[in-house]
Amino acid sequence: MPFTRVVIILVAISIVGAIAIPFGDPQFLGRAIALELSFITLAVLTYKGFRKALYACIPLAIIVMVGNSLASPHVEIMTTFSKPFNAIMLIIGGYVLQGALIGTTVFQLESRRQDIIQKQKKN
Repeated sequence: MPFTRVVIILVAISIVGAIAIPFGDPQFLGRAIALELSFITLAVLTYKGFRKALYACIPLAIIVMVGNSLASPHVEIMTTFSKPFNAIMLIIGGYVLQGALIGTTVFQLESRRQDIIQKQKKN
């Protein structure tokens, strides 16, 4: 079971989240932990080869990106850099890594699709 790019991105998102959670609003602690546990779960399932877990990565990444964009405190932090560490964590974890997750997931799904097509042609 190799560490695919998707697994590496999921682990990176979990690490950034684990670092950022203590600096966030305490009233959202439960939601933040649940979100991070979902990324950890996806990382484990993807690592173990459960292909269907890949299909959850794209909507989850989109939800995170849209949620960050709609949360006015997040937008304010990212645009003003009033809390520089929080802004960097939000930008990296909420946009850069989420975009990377979408891209690597699409690439891995397409790659597996091509493998299946090649196997069918041989038979």
